[in-house]
Amino acid sequence: MDPTTQFPDLIQEIPHGDMPGDQVRIGEEHIQKARTIYPRLREQMADMPGRRKVVAVCGGSGVGKSEIASVLAYYLNQGGIGAYVMSGDNYPRRIPRDNDLERLRVYRQGGLHGLVDHDLVTEEVSAGLRRLWEEEQDAEPTAAQGCPWLGVYQQAGRRALTGYLGTPNEINFDEVSDILARFHQGETAVYLRRMGRELTELWYEKTDFSRTDVLILEWTHGNSDFLEGVDLPVLLNSTPAETLAHRRARNRDGKTDSAFTAMVLDIEQKKLEAQAHKAKIILSKQGNILTFEEYRRLMADA
Repeated sequence: MDPTTQFPDLIQEIPHGDMPGDQVRIGEEHIQKARTIYPRLREQMADMPGRRKVVAVCGGSGVGKSEIASVLAYYLNQGGIGAYVMSGDNYPRRIPRDNDLERLRVYRQGGLHGLVDHDLVTEEVSAGLRRLWEEEQDAEPTAAQGCPWLGVYQQAGRRALTGYLGTPNEINFDEVSDILARFHQGETAVYLRRMGRELTELWYEKTDFSRTDVLILEWTHGNSDFLEGVDLPVLLNSTPAETLAHRRARNRDGKTDSAFTAMVLDIEQKKLEAQAHKAKIILSKQGNILTFEEYRRLMADA
């Protein structure tokens, strides 16, 4: 029986990923996309050696990774293939609040270095920059119009932020890669990290993999070059504008519309695009399977 035709009325009862406090709300859009992905996933897994497989469901913020990964795991389990959903968001080096502050620190320190390198530091510039910091407008592109020193600051800050986002400086890729290696090696129980939003909310749980054949890693960085052990990356595509719309709809943070958040999303998007050639399955925002060439054309027109 095709498991995609059997779906419980209470879809929220489907087991979700292992990120504490994550708000997973499965809707018809997620179900339809999972139904599109599932047969391709089964076909490609069948052609891969070994019993255990690691599938990475990746994409930009708010694109539906957690929800679609949960539905795919449900289909696999219903089809007799044990599946577990693991959230990569448990493996940053800092809790979310502190990581947001570190991102801002990296950007501003990089911007300051840019001003120093260009010999642009004056009392007037320093006073203007402090004002922009207080107003949280130092990443606003329009503020740099007619203000050359701010343009230098923003370009240097963006370069510094690019060197931090999605790198081992921000994320413990080695720990995730080790977990994937242990899973591939057939370990039946592996300690997985759990992380909340406070410094006291950090612990490990031993997870039973004795009946798990497919480990689904749902994570923005699931297709990263810093990560080892993924067999089948699935890219859920969205343009930067679509990603921002997702975040607004979910009210994911209190500064969704800030210029700094837009910069972070744009940098993440460019990194996803650079890694997209490795994806085995690419799904558009509209729910269509794309070839890599179609994906490139879509992003070039975005």
